[in-house]
Parts: sequence; structure tokens; C-alpha cells
Amino acid sequence: MIEPQPSAVRTSLGRNLTYGMLDALGRAIVTGVYDGKRFPTEAELTIQHGVSRSVTREAVKMLTAKGLLSARPKQGTIVQPAASWNLFDADVLRWLLERKFSIALLRHFNELRLAIEPAAAALAAVNTDAEAKTLIRVGYDRMVAAEAGDDDPLDADIAFHLAILRGSDNPFFVQFQEVVSTALRTSIRFTNRFKGRSASLPAHKAVLDAIEVGEQLAARSAMKAIIDDVVALIANAAIAPCDP
Repeated sequence: MIEPQPSAVRTSLGRNLTYGMLDALGRAIVTGVYDGKRFPTEAELTIQHGVSRSVTREAVKMLTAKGLLSARPKQGTIVQPAASWNLFDADVLRWLLERKFSIALLRHFNELRLAIEPAAAALAAVNTDAEAKTLIRVGYDRMVAAEAGDDDPLDADIAFHLAILRGSDNPFFVQFQEVVSTALRTSIRFTNRFKGRSASLPAHKAVLDAIEVGEQLAARSAMKAIIDDVVALIANAAIAPCDP
């Protein structure tokens, strides 16, 4: 097998060589390229990718921080089992989604959403100021526009849900934005293909209305109903799989 020339590989890494190297190696690890194989040494990676030792070292250090790699005495750098990966890291989540589509991963995403989003909606109903409520309404208005073909349905739906996380005024929930955004992007694509339609505007309007009038329990219940619907679809797909 002829190895790619360093210049060709280096070009494929993009302008930021460290992050290009990080992305290439992270994707390879998560998608199983190194399953059952020895992970290359720093010197080997430097030659394979046509970059400097410092670029390679920094990329490996970042992958170690994400839980994908570890360095052990006399063993060198090894790939960590999936249970050690930082699933709250945006890059790791993105790489996971590049693997073969998994109903189980989709279910796990939405189980996490059930634990976070109804509670965030309830908090938004009592903690949200006028500016935050406006942003939530803007998200909903974008969904209405998307239904008419004047906005992107996926981006509009995500904007609505993220505005509620921010509106919770809880810094821990706000930190879940990247995870929820990734989960939503995956779930919405799946449900739209499975159901053949976009998100339910009345269901999302019920969340908005409850938040705007400060009805904490209603906001929680309305958000839970949205995610319960997705969970039910996933359960049905697991029994009778569709082509996502």
C-alpha cells in the first residue's frame, strides 16, 4: 500500500493543522479504525500526516483530555474503551454520529433530553426575564416561518430548544447546549424521516405559552410530551426499523 504524500495529507487537515490532526485522529478512533490495532507512535503519526512533532503532540494531548487516548508506561499511547470517552464533548459527539446509525444512541440522547429539557422549561417559566422570553418566542416564530418554507426547520427547532435552556437561568443547564443541540439535530432528522413531517407547532406552542405566563408545571409537562413522542417513535423503529 502506497502511503499518501505528506503534502497531500497536510492539505486535507485544513489550515489549522492541530485541529485538523485532532479531527482526523478522533474520527478514526471513534469510528473504529484502530479497533484491535496498535495506535501509532508520535513519530509514526508525524510522518503519516506530514506535520511537526509539536502538532502531533498537541493533538494527542487533546484526544487524551477527551478520554480517547491514554499514555501508559511501557505500553505507549493506547486507545481507551468507549466507556472512558467524554460524551459531553462536542467533538466526541460529532464523531460518534459519523459511525453507523444507531437506534440505541438515539434513545440514549433522548433519555438525556428527558432528564434536562422539561426541567429547563419549568425553570424558564419562573426565571426567564422579558429578553429571554423574547428569544424563546423568536425561536418559535422561526419554526412557524420554517413551516411556510421561509426558514430552515432543523435550525429553527434547535434555536427554540436552546433558547429555553438559556432561559432557565441555570448555568449547569446552559452548559448542556452543545449536547442538546447534537441530540436534537440527530433526533429531528430521524423523526422527520420516520414521520414524514416537521416538528409539531401546537406542541411547541404549548411550551411557549406556559413559559410566557409563568406556568411551571405546564411548561414541564408540555416539553416532556414533545420528547416522549420522540422516544415512542424510537421504540417503534427499534421493533420495525426504518431506513434513517
